[in-house]
Amino acid sequence: MIAEGTVIDGRYRVLGKLGAGGMADVYCAEDTHLGRKVALKLLHARFAQDQEFVERFRREASSAAGLQHPNVVGVYDRGEFDGTYYIAMEYCEGRTLKDIVARTALDPARAIAITKQMLVAARFAHRRNVIHRDLKPQNVILDAEDNVKVTDFGIARAGASDITEVGAIMGTAQYLSPEQAQGRPVTEASDLYSIGVVLFEMLTGRAPFDGDSAVAVALKHVNQPAPSPREAVPSLPPELEAVVLKALAKDPAQRYGDADSFIKDLEVVEARLRQGPVDVESTAVFAPMAATTAPTALAPVPAAAAGPTAPPPADIEPAPPPPPAIGEPPEQLPDGSRRRWLAAALLGGLAVLALLAFLVFGSADKVTVPPVVGQTLEQARQRVDRAGLDVEVKRRTDQAPRDFVFEQSPNPGQEVDEGSVVTLFVSNGPSTVRVPDVVGQEVADARRRLRRADLRPDVEREASTEVAAGIVLRTDPGPGRPAERDSTVTLVVSSGPDQVTVPSVIGETQEDAVSRLREEGLSPIVRERASSEPVDTVIEQTPAAGQEVEEGSSVTIFVSNGEVREVPDVTGLPQSEAEADLDDAGFGVNVRTRETDQPDEEGIVLSQSPRGGVERREGATVTITVGEPAPPVPPEETP
Repeated sequence: MIAEGTVIDGRYRVLGKLGAGGMADVYCAEDTHLGRKVALKLLHARFAQDQEFVERFRREASSAAGLQHPNVVGVYDRGEFDGTYYIAMEYCEGRTLKDIVARTALDPARAIAITKQMLVAARFAHRRNVIHRDLKPQNVILDAEDNVKVTDFGIARAGASDITEVGAIMGTAQYLSPEQAQGRPVTEASDLYSIGVVLFEMLTGRAPFDGDSAVAVALKHVNQPAPSPREAVPSLPPELEAVVLKALAKDPAQRYGDADSFIKDLEVVEARLRQGPVDVESTAVFAPMAATTAPTALAPVPAAAAGPTAPPPADIEPAPPPPPAIGEPPEQLPDGSRRRWLAAALLGGLAVLALLAFLVFGSADKVTVPPVVGQTLEQARQRVDRAGLDVEVKRRTDQAPRDFVFEQSPNPGQEVDEGSVVTLFVSNGPSTVRVPDVVGQEVADARRRLRRADLRPDVEREASTEVAAGIVLRTDPGPGRPAERDSTVTLVVSSGPDQVTVPSVIGETQEDAVSRLREEGLSPIVRERASSEPVDTVIEQTPAAGQEVEEGSSVTIFVSNGEVREVPDVTGLPQSEAEADLDDAGFGVNVRTRETDQPDEEGIVLSQSPRGGVERREGATVTITVGEPAPPVPPEETP
């Protein structure tokens, strides 16, 4: 942990720690150059040692810095400190949406207002080809007036986002779109789905899907229809429920096409809320998802049964005489029939005794079937065993990960007899798999993800002027395409960007130097330094001019702040003139004398310290040595 008062990179003074995440710690700091508070995100040390990770972190910070919008947390600066890397971001007063929703559900009007601001931020990013990928209440900050700021645009991509990787969290899984859960390519519709999940949570106080593990939650996003918000909060307007369910459609093509259409429907609901209660029929404009009605188990009544009662037949046989009492055989039966009757009576008696025993001792105890969909076979078997039920396993090809339960029968929550059989449908994995999206990842990470998907990676190298060495440029087949298990996927990996010669920008103005470095494909970082050169003039640079560096590398330039001055050379000048020159230059004067036997050195500055031409802080003292005549030598006395 960084101590309070520590100055980072000569500019940011730490005021306190705000929080910590899986990738970085966040501190509140003061920008001593501009006099404002900033939020500093410092990368954890274990990530700072991975140069490819750092390079991706740097690129994503540059991408996020281009998103300047009132509903997006701005990125100001990035740099290095104490062996790690940081990003300086806009400091926002307020609370996260997660803190607010954790206490209570929000009323529809407030939830709609917050959602619309999230959609405006997403729309701004989408138009610049930036997809958030991790929209959730933890990444939404609200001030006292409910003004929204969405954070971590682009930066979240620098960390692992695959829910099957170590370090993935349940909170993220609860807001993943179905295509993210399946490792398929992510689009604008993925962000809109996540915003739909956040809207559901604001209205009901809980996320639509929950489970014992991230995988269980992800499978529900993929396989289970979104629950009705009105089942949790019956007072919600039906038209608002229709908007939520449309945003949570499994198929991206069935969701809102863009943020604008989402906002438009919310504004219609908002207007109707101001008008008061509306007719349920008015929800048709939102095209809610069709409900499926289960067929009735009762057979329909035949039409003939509804007509007049048929008359009885003319000839009715008289009813047979009543049978004798049990145990009392009729005397008129022959011997063979009598024996058969006794056997039938004995069997009937046994049946009655069995029925009486069932009624007296009762049926088997009832138990509730536990939910195990999304668990591994071993976890599910143990849970079903603990419930007092037997397990039957049926394996099938399915999109769920291998050895995970993707369906069960009976359904969870049903009451069944203790000892009943619960059938678990366990995935063998799909016969074909989707190629994971590994573009932009390090080659080592990409290899691991392909192997986990039962695919064999093959690496080819290709020079790139835009992507660092070791980063995947593309795959063949492409991301999301089906591929046979154990087939080969070619990873085309960057062998590194072109080399660029660092130009000399010393002596140029800061503006000209920055423009020139960017034209050369380099990333300028500006630092101030005391100098006698004119303000904003470049006085030093690193790396030095002429060095070969990778395109996109950082070049630090030091510009003069004009706070030092050059000491004038006053040697050989009369004392009064020398003092005047030093005073005009902003320096103090200290005078010393030295005896001289040369008449032309009397009252003349013989030396100075510091010497002329060097730079010293304004107001520093310059010592001058002035010649004075030596005392006369007394004549020698004669004897």
